Amino acid sequence: MLESCQNAQERWGGVHKLIDRWLLERNELIKAYDDLGAAPDALSATRKPLQEFCGTLVDYVSAGHFEIYEQLTGEAKAFNDQRGLELADTIYPRIDVITEKLLAFNDLCDEGKCVAEKFKELGGLLHERFELEDCLIEVLHNAHKEQDAVQA
Repeated sequence: MLESCQNAQERWGGVHKLIDRWLLERNELIKAYDDLGAAPDALSATRKPLQEFCGTLVDYVSAGHFEIYEQLTGEAKAFNDQRGLELADTIYPRIDVITEKLLAFNDLCDEGKCVAEKFKELGGLLHERFELEDCLIEVLHNAHKEQDAVQA
């Protein structure tokens, strides 16, 4: 999972500071996930690594919804990119479902009910979310960057 994240940063790094920062947060989230996976006994609500992971998770999810997705959609609207907007309309609902599951995990951990089975499910959810986000960046940002360069 970390390797595909690094590839995404190489492809889109430097394109926009906001996306760059978000991709760095993604790296931190993946590292925290991997570290916890290597130490399953850390899945106790009183353990600092789990609390840090949950904080990073919520920060990453929030940045996506309240910063990145709005920017990408705004960019598509500015370029009158109907294809990109239709893709976003298809992808965002699935991202919303994944977000609900990620936040539900965070809530379980806040209540001291974090369990290893739920933690393992996160890996697949995060992987799917990253792929969907990469698709959005590719279609809603990179296409416009290329279009903007042609117009210049």
